[in-house]
Amino acid sequence: MPTIFTRIIEGELPGKFVWRDDRCVAFLSIAPLRPGHALVVPIGEVDKWTDLEPALAAHLMVVAQRIAQAQQAAFSPARVGLIIAGLEVPHCHLHTVPIDHEADLHFANANTDAPDDELEQAAGKLRAALSAAGYTEESRV
Repeated sequence: MPTIFTRIIEGELPGKFVWRDDRCVAFLSIAPLRPGHALVVPIGEVDKWTDLEPALAAHLMVVAQRIAQAQQAAFSPARVGLIIAGLEVPHCHLHTVPIDHEADLHFANANTDAPDDELEQAAGKLRAALSAAGYTEESRV
C-alpha cells in the first residue's frame, strides 16, 4: 500500500509543492510547526533515512539546504531547523522549519488546523524565494 507521501507525490492527494526534481519533492507540512515548515521527501519509498542510498541521502540534504535558504529569505527566522524523525509516516522525510527558538521544533506545537489559504501563502513565499535564488521550475527537474 502506498504511503500518504507517495499519494501526494502522485497527485492522488493535494500538496503545496515548492520543489520537484527527478529524485525528490518538497511540499509544505499540513500540520506546520511554524509557517513555511516544509518536508523534503524522496520520490521512491524508503522507510528509514538510514536505509537511503548515500547519493540520494546527499541529494536530499542539498535540497533541504536550498529550501532552508529560501525559508530564511522568505520568513526571516533566527535559524532554520532540520529534523529527521520518521515516526509519523513510514517514508523518509526531512523537516525544514523556520525557527526563532528551540521550542519551535517541538511537534506538540504543530498547527493541525492550518488554513489552506495560509499554507498556500507560505508556499507562494517559498516558491518566490527559490525563484529569486535562481531555482526555476526548469532548473529543479
